[in-house]
Amino acid sequence: MSEEPAAKAKKVMGVSVPDLAWVEQVQEEIIEPDLPIVDAHHHLWLHPGETYLMPEFVADLDSGHNIVSSVFAECRSMYKKEGPAEWRSLGETEFVTGCAAMAESGVFGERKLCEGFISRVDLSLGDASREIFEKHIEVSGGRFKGIRYTTAWDAHDRIQSHAPAEHYLLDGGVMAGARVMADLGLTLDSWVYHTQLGDIAQLAAELPALTIVLNHTGVPILGGPYRDKHDEVFNDWLAGIKQVAAHDNVFIKLGALPIRKSGDGVDRSLPPTSDETVTAWKPWISECIDAFGPARCIFESNFPVQKLFASYHVTWNAFKKLAASASEDEKRHLFHDAAVAAYRLGA
Repeated sequence: MSEEPAAKAKKVMGVSVPDLAWVEQVQEEIIEPDLPIVDAHHHLWLHPGETYLMPEFVADLDSGHNIVSSVFAECRSMYKKEGPAEWRSLGETEFVTGCAAMAESGVFGERKLCEGFISRVDLSLGDASREIFEKHIEVSGGRFKGIRYTTAWDAHDRIQSHAPAEHYLLDGGVMAGARVMADLGLTLDSWVYHTQLGDIAQLAAELPALTIVLNHTGVPILGGPYRDKHDEVFNDWLAGIKQVAAHDNVFIKLGALPIRKSGDGVDRSLPPTSDETVTAWKPWISECIDAFGPARCIFESNFPVQKLFASYHVTWNAFKKLAASASEDEKRHLFHDAAVAAYRLGA
């Protein structure tokens, strides 16, 4: 990740929330407005100072792109307040199932919103996780497609770690839980730093029946102790990306990269345009598409997190510009079919 500031974002109880007046200053004509899109990574939540629930999400969708379906990504939203800790994430599954039911009523049009979703189950429970997974599937009416497991870890104390130890994804208990997922036909979204891409490759090799989705372009660390090592980070990241891409059971989500860097002298009175976003993202995203191929690459909005930096319609314009040279078949994969395959939408 970078040390990119949230530009004109507001602080509410110490948390950054989008400045809507600022982010909407850049308005662009929608590129290829009829292109069908699955937004394969968005959140819904109710935070202090920020409500991003179905009406807010639909307002962004109404900005002009043809979003036909979406996949909710876990964000610890609406967990149960009581009960054993390992079961509380069922609250999120119940919440998103309700949101999907709202969409199926037609109140938001023909879009299949939250058609699939990923929640969270503690994989370190190993074989004991099976009962919990089965309950999520039951409660969701089949919309539950898997989990996101965050094991981002770095040795530098200036980089936030989200796992108790290095290589935690390959821990025996975690691997046992991942085997349960493979047995149940579920998808594992994984959020690791670029320094850990070898762990993803090893997991993919050991569990070839498990569908894995690497989050956020493999999360190159561009801040903290890595800030002045751009070329070194890029080369290390690219080597890891190629190692992971060699395994056919891994997809990658493209997006959630920094657009501007702290101290770059850019005028922040306006948010980024799609052209500025393309300039910042193209080196990374082009390499991912070359390595994985369009059939295993999935564009993601990462909203409302990305809304700290750019609007919904600008973000998808940037993706379409990044894919401008792709064939119609390749675009179909990048914007729709790869997401359908990774999350078994419609199944």
